[in-house]
Amino acid sequence: MLGLRRLLLKSRSGLRLQHTAPVAVKNEPIFDFKQGSSERQALEKALHDLKGKTLEVPCVIGGEHVWTNDIQYQLCPFNHSHKVAKFCYADKDLINKAINAALSAHQEWDLKPVEDRAQIFFKAADLISGLRRAELLARTMFGQGKTVIQAEIDAAAELIDFFRFNAKYAVELQHEQPISEPPSTNSTLYRSLEGFVAAVSPFNFTAIGGNLAGAPALMGNVVVWKPSDTAMAASYTVYKILLEAGLPPNVIQFVPSNGPVFGDTITESEHLAGINFTGSVPTFKTLWKLVSQKLDKYRTFPRLIGECGGKNFHFVHSSADVVSVVNGTIRAAFEYGGQKCSACSRMYVPDSLWPEIKKNLLEEHKKIKVGNPVDDFETFFSAVIDDKSFARIKKWIEHAQSSPNLTIIAGGKCDDKTGYYVEPSIIESKDPHDPIMKEEIFGPVIAIYVYPDNKYQEILHLIDTSTPFGLTGAVFAQDKNVVAEACKVLRYSAGNFYINDKSTGSVVAQQPFGGSRISGTNDKAGGPHYILRWTSPQSVKETHTPLAKWKYPYME
Repeated sequence: MLGLRRLLLKSRSGLRLQHTAPVAVKNEPIFDFKQGSSERQALEKALHDLKGKTLEVPCVIGGEHVWTNDIQYQLCPFNHSHKVAKFCYADKDLINKAINAALSAHQEWDLKPVEDRAQIFFKAADLISGLRRAELLARTMFGQGKTVIQAEIDAAAELIDFFRFNAKYAVELQHEQPISEPPSTNSTLYRSLEGFVAAVSPFNFTAIGGNLAGAPALMGNVVVWKPSDTAMAASYTVYKILLEAGLPPNVIQFVPSNGPVFGDTITESEHLAGINFTGSVPTFKTLWKLVSQKLDKYRTFPRLIGECGGKNFHFVHSSADVVSVVNGTIRAAFEYGGQKCSACSRMYVPDSLWPEIKKNLLEEHKKIKVGNPVDDFETFFSAVIDDKSFARIKKWIEHAQSSPNLTIIAGGKCDDKTGYYVEPSIIESKDPHDPIMKEEIFGPVIAIYVYPDNKYQEILHLIDTSTPFGLTGAVFAQDKNVVAEACKVLRYSAGNFYINDKSTGSVVAQQPFGGSRISGTNDKAGGPHYILRWTSPQSVKETHTPLAKWKYPYME
């Protein structure tokens, strides 16, 4: 990939690409971090070096570090006395300055050959794969409360894959060209969007932040990036890695800021060309409404791309493999404390299998270790991200404790003295329409409804219609006819659909990610079509023979 060369043909209409060999890219291997391994030693050193330390994170506007008086702190979720990062909020004037700085770099960056832009992201991926891996994992573990493996899957493997595969897709896209018929030559130029792209990233995946800002930039756009307050240290590290890899300073502006202030400011600019968002449904709806109310301001219709979460399901048929159901559900519901957009939050189990599934779930539940992921690598998941998340999840548990339709069969305790800890909680519901079966929780809580075996078809329809989400879901069944039926009924219930596998764990280029309904715009991050959303294609026709007369033959 590093030897990629651009081959050009000059014509009167400009530059056209000749065919080059496909870019060879593979998914990044995931390290095991076994005792004595070199990757474990490097990570342990990085964790030791960061323990108790506070990273200072400025706004970076026009390549300059800027501090305001509005100082904020990112706290460690499992030890909220540890300030992981000190940062400041940009005000409206500073956000506008960032927009102008980005726009000043747009033309030069847009005209830069895509292969040259791709090389920057290939190099950034190589840096994360090698020298910067341990630091980025450590920042993610301290700042977002991830375990070793969750940090490795996210901040290393997935982010590397985003950078490499997006770069591969960007280069290969140039060869998607229209048909040419004599006496003309036709071509498509994949221009960037006209204006700037605002990237608004969440806390739960370091890789998402890098992708939300990186993918538009790769395609020639300039970006104003608002990172999550609770992922500040890791996001800033990704930003610095991109600069180290050769990204020009003005292409991405790093702008921590208050959410409503940022949203109001970017949507006031006539140059807003797009918003790349991952976060809550209410926030995305607010941004969409702001844009729609201000359409007359803009030079173009802004692209709105969003991924907003879900109420993800496991449907279990009586023919399912019980061991697979139990293990898959433990992982899907409780890895990273259920703070994945794809986490399993509701499960439907046939009464014939429920005794065995319940017994095994409770046995495995006892083995789950919740704690400090830095000091104890055997921790399965740690504290939830912050006090707001803790309070929200606690209310759901209190709802389960007070409702006659709900029974907490495991977990149910919360403690925020040292960190924002919530026990993995399994709740049995007698009512499939209870709010706990329909609304997103975003925490280590799963609700289970037990249904009569012969009612499975009704349950499939219930799954499809009882929530407004459509992100991920899984069907566990060995009966192929049931699988086929489920695929048909649940066709629009999930953008990422799993058969005999858990609802989490999508891999870049293998299962491009996204859902529809209120789960988002389903643009499939990690797939080849995602980068096309960040382009404004131009069709160019060049005719090589002069037009000798204007009359058509039938007129003569």
